[in-house]
Parts: sequence; C-alpha cells; structure tokens
Amino acid sequence: MSSMTKIEPLGAVRERVLATLRQEIIAGRLRPGDRLVERELAERFGVSRVPVREAVRALVAEGFVHFETPRRTVVRRLTPNDVKELFELREALEVYAAQLAATRATPEDLVEVEALLDVAAAATEAGDAEAITDINSRLHDRITAMAGNTLLIEALEPVAGRLRWMTRRNEEWPQLLVEHRELYEAIASGDPERARAHALTHVRTNYRSTIRQLFEDTSELG
Repeated sequence: MSSMTKIEPLGAVRERVLATLRQEIIAGRLRPGDRLVERELAERFGVSRVPVREAVRALVAEGFVHFETPRRTVVRRLTPNDVKELFELREALEVYAAQLAATRATPEDLVEVEALLDVAAAATEAGDAEAITDINSRLHDRITAMAGNTLLIEALEPVAGRLRWMTRRNEEWPQLLVEHRELYEAIASGDPERARAHALTHVRTNYRSTIRQLFEDTSELG
C-alpha cells in the first residue's frame, strides 16, 4: 500500500510562517527596513502565497512590519515615541502585576522563578543574547501569571512580542540580572509596595537602556 503525504492544515502553515518571521525580527535576523516579498517567502517556506500573506498581515497587526506602499512591506523602523508609548503601557501593567504577585505567589511559583533566574545567570555568563531575551521574557510572563488576573495577561499579550523586540537590543545583561533578582526578592517578601517600587524602577531603567541602545541618544528621554 502506498504511503500518503500528510497535508498540513492552512492555519498551521500560517502559524509556522508567522512564528518564524516574528522570531527572526525579534532576534535581528530580519532588520528594520528589510523587505518581505510574498513570492520569495512562499518559495523559502515551500508553501503557497496565501498563508504567507496572512502571516504578513498578522505581523502588521502586531506592529512588527508595515506597508510602505500597497506593494512594498518592510520591517518597521522603531522611533523613540514607539518605545516611549510601549514602556508607558508596560509600566502601568507590569508594575501592577508585580504588586499583585507579591500577595498571590505560591511557594511553587517562587521556585519556578528562582529556576529561571539560575538559567538567566548561565545565559548571561555565556553572553547568549537570544537565550537571555527568551528567558527574561519568560520571567516577566511568569510574574504576570503569578498576579492571577486573566484580564491583565490578555492586555499584555498583544504587545509581548514588540517588547521582546525592543528589549532584545538592550545588552546591559548583568544589570538586568541584578534587577530581576531584586524584583524576585521583593515579590518573595510578600510586600506589595516593595514589589511595586522595584518593578517601577526596573521598567524605567530598562526604558532608558533601550532608548540608549536603539538610538544612542538620551535627548529623547524627556
């Protein structure tokens, strides 16, 4: 009996293409200004143009790419205002999440965060930028989950990728590790005001570092 080729559902193809392109933008393999050509991407992934077109539209909606003209799609060039607006949202939501996490985190939650910090320390020692970005994102996701507020998680989800993209450029990794350890200790203390203060300091410090790394100009800090 002849074997049959398994056909991948269109939705699964779209998600595969989307996830790959998103990660390539976040990691810097696709750079601001790089063009996304539908035909070339379809050939590269070995798929039709339909899932590629849908993936590109999703990237537009997520803020990673934009249409320079109706026929030309490129990776977005970030502006200082893009960073400012996203960090304002991050400050409002992540600081509140840390405050809630201090009162709701379980011992099991704290063990998981400790384990992530150990992995982050190893990645920092190795200078592995992609691993550091991934682990730090998982750390913040875990803190948000510890807050135990579904609406808060849903509010952060649409911008999580863009935050990873921006903070990926911040290479002040030892300082990030110190700040994350301090934030963990504040949450573990069970003191919501202490957790809030550390989270606020962390977000604002990270904002300034990101602006510095992206634009090498502190005049936009305001």
